[in-house]
Amino acid sequence: MMPSAHFADLEGASVLITGGGSGIGAALTEGFIRQGAKVAFIDIADRPSLALADRLDKELGRRPLYLKTDIRDIEALRLSVAKAAEAHGDVTVLVNNAAQDDRHAVEDVTVEFWDNNHAINLRPHFFSAQAVAPGMKRAGGGSIINFTSTSFLINHPDMPAYTAAKAGIVGLTKGLAGKLGVDGIRVNAIAPGWVITERQRKLWVTEQALAAHVAKQCIKEVMQPEDLVGTVLFLASDASRMLTAQMLIVDGGFL
Repeated sequence: MMPSAHFADLEGASVLITGGGSGIGAALTEGFIRQGAKVAFIDIADRPSLALADRLDKELGRRPLYLKTDIRDIEALRLSVAKAAEAHGDVTVLVNNAAQDDRHAVEDVTVEFWDNNHAINLRPHFFSAQAVAPGMKRAGGGSIINFTSTSFLINHPDMPAYTAAKAGIVGLTKGLAGKLGVDGIRVNAIAPGWVITERQRKLWVTEQALAAHVAKQCIKEVMQPEDLVGTVLFLASDASRMLTAQMLIVDGGFL
């Protein structure tokens, strides 16, 4: 369920979301569209991305701008940031959501796998922030929201390259916040718990595992992608004007 709160300052805001075509990213794209923002989103998968854009256009009369991009290609990423700014004005809200949480055993990790993993899960967070920062400075400020994960906080054993990247995002968030705060740019991180997206259901969810996880949460409900939208909208809006360099955990109280 989408949050009921409305943030007036997000109406007309230029928003860019990475990985915005499916899962949590699709919920974020819809959430910002419902706020009246001008939304561009980056993704690599045409079918879900175009279907999302078509649905929002039909239901709400506002179509997000889909920018097909391989975020491992930094020049392509920079070009997409420029296209978003050309279409909607300087980006003032950046949500670094794109990730790939493939499981992997320690003994199977090669240098190539490690580098590719971080080229998806860590490196683009910096370079997209670098690309939007000049426009945010021109606009007098902005909000950068980096998605990390609780996986590195719970000692998840099955994806060490991924958890290393997700821990790195917290350090990146704090470093960028320290550097960009003087220009009115806030930088925060969100650490979701186990959010049950279509990908999670297809690859890893079992009835027993999900029940055991929810039993450890304070709120005994399965987390859905829409459950992240309100927190992101809050961090994007001036309601969080003095909140920066923080990591907010959204996990139903698992931790």
